[in-house]
Amino acid sequence: MKKLLILFLTLSLVLSLAACGGKEEEKKDADEPVSVNFAVLTGPTGVGAVDLWERSDAGKTADKYTVTAVADNSQIQTGLINGDYDIAAVATNVASALYNKTEGQVQVIAINTLGVLYILEKGDTVHSVADLKGKTIYSPGQGANPEYALKYILTQNGLTVSTPTEEVADADVQIVFDDASAIQTKMAAGEIDLAMLPVPAATAVLINNTDVRSALDMTAEWDKLGTGGQLTMGCVAVRAAFAKEHPDAVKRFLEEYEKSINAVKADVDHAAQLCEQYGIVPKAAIAKKAIPDCSLTFQAGADMRATLEPYYQVLFDANPASIGGKMPDDGFYWNAR
Repeated sequence: MKKLLILFLTLSLVLSLAACGGKEEEKKDADEPVSVNFAVLTGPTGVGAVDLWERSDAGKTADKYTVTAVADNSQIQTGLINGDYDIAAVATNVASALYNKTEGQVQVIAINTLGVLYILEKGDTVHSVADLKGKTIYSPGQGANPEYALKYILTQNGLTVSTPTEEVADADVQIVFDDASAIQTKMAAGEIDLAMLPVPAATAVLINNTDVRSALDMTAEWDKLGTGGQLTMGCVAVRAAFAKEHPDAVKRFLEEYEKSINAVKADVDHAAQLCEQYGIVPKAAIAKKAIPDCSLTFQAGADMRATLEPYYQVLFDANPASIGGKMPDDGFYWNAR
């Protein structure tokens, strides 16, 4: 009996030590640096990431970020679906559409950009949305937030709208879609009279063509409608598989990203230089003037959800396809449930 008791105690001690060792090993694994492929859009959605990018390049972040700047949402969509990117800054409606399209393989983790859209006019005839009747507006963002926000504001003000994909006879307003950089170039050169552009593209036009004025702030026009929610243009999405495998890395990213956004707002001069260096904005001088108008924000968790849901509801009521055919459910909001 004594031998059996000694054997039992010895075995218990071994198992206990093994369990403790396993816990220590598990904790060690959780603390190990993770390599994260992070994609950002050029323009306002990518501005808030430049401080994080610089610190990562200098080895001053807990994890290693390989950051890629791309010019359109479609490339980021493909990269998230294929696993080329783990985390990405995208248009808010794109994040929802991806979640629905992939049946939950993409989640939202933060909001980074609120309203950044402006109607620019070469002339002095547009002072209200009603003044857009009979006009042709050039706009970027077909199939993304700019299209849906513009159409929503126009229709809620009683104007009929025609687009290349939804032609309406005798419509009050014609929308012509083009790349933001192309519209910027044409308007700066005086080739078109009316356009909706986000900053910093809008900022560049105003700098390069003094005959152009900012006619309407689309955030203010959205607010006038009183529909609730904010015009919320940009967010950060994560592959659900990556978030499940590396939840601590996602939490660390959010801390780094909030720090980055705060640093950009606190030191605009340095951030502007980084924007040019990393190709987010073509020129530092443009970035310097644009950053204060980029509506940079950081919202995560319950705050993020409280901002996004009313905005998605407005888009859904106007056009369900704009957010992927249905309102995103609880699983869309990472760590906000």
